[in-house]
Amino acid sequence: MHITVYCGASLGNQPEYQQATIAMGQWIAQKQHTLVYGGGKIGLMGLLADTVLSHGGRVIGIMPTFLQAREPIHTGCTELMVVDSMAERKANMLKLADACIALPGGAGTLEEIAEVYSWARIGKNPHPCILFNKNGFYDPLKALYQRMVETGFLTEDAFQKLLFSEDFAEIEQFIADYQPPEFRHY
Repeated sequence: MHITVYCGASLGNQPEYQQATIAMGQWIAQKQHTLVYGGGKIGLMGLLADTVLSHGGRVIGIMPTFLQAREPIHTGCTELMVVDSMAERKANMLKLADACIALPGGAGTLEEIAEVYSWARIGKNPHPCILFNKNGFYDPLKALYQRMVETGFLTEDAFQKLLFSEDFAEIEQFIADYQPPEFRHY
């Protein structure tokens, strides 16, 4: 299985997010999954790729050319794709995915997971979306989605297609049981 992971090019300032990233990398390698990620060598991205590789796993990195001048590319990837744009990077990451997971991260991480989740609602992403909710990192976002349900902007069924968890057994079960949402009709 290919696990696409969105995460920060920064390490953040709380060690538990780095520890969660290491745990994610170990899980991916131990389950013989392949990591698909943004191709960077720094921050949580680099830590994740290094962990998967050091545990004998496979890593596919996808890096846009313009970012190569700003952040080091991970040359140790099993496979490295250099693309022209962020749109092409995101499209390839989703195309290769069997599941999409967001570790803690910044605005880019949030944008990427929100996009693939919203695409599921319009039939453009058949893969489960998971927010790795270490120490409640994504609780404010979960509350926002729940508010969307309460105010009629999101159905409860659609909300249930998004998992907030840091439990690998729960994540595995969610992936195994996942059925894409029905297409939204107006």
